[in-house]
Parts: sequence; structure tokens; C-alpha cells
Amino acid sequence: MIFFSGFSLRNEQELFVEYLDRYHDNPYVIAGFSYGAIKALEYTLQTGRRIDKLILLSPAWFKNKSRAFVKTQLIHYKKEPDRYVETFLKNASDPSPLGLEPYKGPSKIEELEELLTYPWPEEKLQIVVDKKIDIETYLGGRDRIIDAAAAHDFFKNFSTSYLFKPFGHLLR
Repeated sequence: MIFFSGFSLRNEQELFVEYLDRYHDNPYVIAGFSYGAIKALEYTLQTGRRIDKLILLSPAWFKNKSRAFVKTQLIHYKKEPDRYVETFLKNASDPSPLGLEPYKGPSKIEELEELLTYPWPEEKLQIVVDKKIDIETYLGGRDRIIDAAAAHDFFKNFSTSYLFKPFGHLLR
């Protein structure tokens, strides 16, 4: 399995063992968490490798956010990047008591901008479906990062989409 990490994170795939463990040794599975879900989709579209399954864990879905929201987020990041990431990771872990500090990695404004503005083109998801690649999407109903209910409504058109109402962005 190839795993793509979330914004400002690294090596956090162990947090999703209940979703990924059975695929650990499967080279035909691609998975990504949050921002990593964007990277996982793009990799799936660009690689010439065989892929059987694409797993999107709390994909960074901001299609229903305004330009003003995106601009405000980027301004706050530019002003105090460390504080922004700290708050972002705290919101990502809520309602779980688990802290993400052990998984904290570098962050770049370009990645945050891509995360906030990625359009999740339906055409790209349809290409994956047409290639007979199984897509699974996992979302938490108490997510403080994205609108999980709206994301679930979107992704269920292309994937088997699960919405776990008591969970947050970390699917806990």
C-alpha cells in the first residue's frame, strides 16, 4: 500500500490501522488522509501502475467554502504559521483526545492553498471509476475541518462512502 499524509503531518497512517491494516502488504492499494487524499487521487490518475483500490480518509473537501474563507485561512497561516498549524491539528484531532504532535511534519503555504482550493473534479473521479478502481471514502460526522455531510453527499456518487457520525477528522 502507498499512503499519502495529511497537511503538516507525516507517518500518521498508523492512526488508521482499523481502515488500512488489511491492505498493509497490498501494493495495489493507494490511500490518503485529508490533504493526502488529494495526492492519492492525483497519483492514481497519473501512475501507470495497476491500482485496485483508492481509500480516501477524511478527504480535504472544501468545495462549499467561499473565496473569502480561503483567503482568510491563508492570511492567518502567513501571519503565524506555527500557531495556524497547531490550531489546525487540534481541530483535526477533535473530539478524540489523541494529539497529533508526534506526527507533525513540515508545512508549506502552497500545500495549504491546494488543500483549500482543490476542486475535486467529478471527471477525475469518474475516470477512476471507469478504470474499475474501487474507491472507499471514510468521513467523520463531527469533523471540525470539513463539512463531512456535504462531502459524503458528493463522494457517495463515486465511491462507497461511510459517514461515522460520532467521529471527527481522525475517524475516532
